[in-house]
Amino acid sequence: MRPMMDKFSDGLRFMKMHGLGNDFVVLDLRDGGLPPDARVIARIADRHRGVGFDQLATVAWDDQADVRLVFWNADGSLSSACGNATRCIARYVMDETGRDRLSLRTDHGVLYAEDAGNGVTRVNMGHPVLDWRRIPLAQDVDIDHLPIDGDPTATGMGNPHLTFFVDDADAVALDSFGPLHEHHPLYPERTNVEIVQVLAPDEIRLRIWERGTGPTLASGSCSCAAAVAAARRGLTGRRVKVNVPGGVLMIDWRDDGVWMEGPTVYVFDGVLTPLWLAS
Repeated sequence: MRPMMDKFSDGLRFMKMHGLGNDFVVLDLRDGGLPPDARVIARIADRHRGVGFDQLATVAWDDQADVRLVFWNADGSLSSACGNATRCIARYVMDETGRDRLSLRTDHGVLYAEDAGNGVTRVNMGHPVLDWRRIPLAQDVDIDHLPIDGDPTATGMGNPHLTFFVDDADAVALDSFGPLHEHHPLYPERTNVEIVQVLAPDEIRLRIWERGTGPTLASGSCSCAAAVAAARRGLTGRRVKVNVPGGVLMIDWRDDGVWMEGPTVYVFDGVLTPLWLAS
C-alpha cells in the first residue's frame, strides 16, 4: 500500500460534473500526474463509500487537439467514448479559456465541441460505426436485425451498443434485461443496452443500461446510438429529441457526424484523502 500513499501523498483532487444526471468524477491532469489504477477507480465509484459516478474522466494536454480525454466505467474498465462527459469537460474548458469551440481527442478520435448558447454545449460524436468488425461483434450478421430475441440493432459510437425498439419502455425490467444483454456472446467486449420507445417521427424515449456501470439517468453515446438506430429503421428522421430519465438531449445525425446537444452542470470540487486512497 506504500506506493499508493507516495503517488497521492497530497490526496487526489477531483471535480464532480453531470449531464442530465449522468454523473462524472473528472481529474484534471494538465499539470501532470497519473490516474489511479482500476481498483481505486472502482472504489471512487462506490456511492456509499467513495464519491460515486457513472464514469470517471481525465483531462490532459494533447499535441493533436486542445485536450486529451480518457474515460473509465464504474467497474474500472476503460471506455473509448462518453458523450455527456465530453460535453461537461468541453464546457469547463470553454468557460476557463473564453473560447466557444474546442477539439478533444478521445480513443474514438478527435471530437469537436461548440457553445450552442444559453449554457448549452454541443459535441460532434463522430460518425457511427456500422461495420460489424469495428462495433465489434463476434460474427458477421445483419446489424440492423440482429439474431437476438426482440429484433434489436447494433451500432458503434466509440463503444458498442445494442438497441431494442418496444411499444412501452416502462414494461421492460431493465435490472434483469440490461445485464443479460450486456454480456451477450455476440458482443465480445460487452455492450451498452438501449430500450427505445418511439413517440413521434422526431422524438423518442430512452432507458439505458451502460456497460460496466448499470442503469443511468442519461448517456450521450447511448442517445446517439439510439437515434442512429431509429433513423436506420425508418422510425424517425435524423434529428430527434431524446427523452432520457434525467432530461432531454437533442441528437442530429448530419453528414459530418452525430451531433449531441444539451445542458451540463459543474457541481463541486473535492479531495480524496491519502489514507482513504491507501486503504
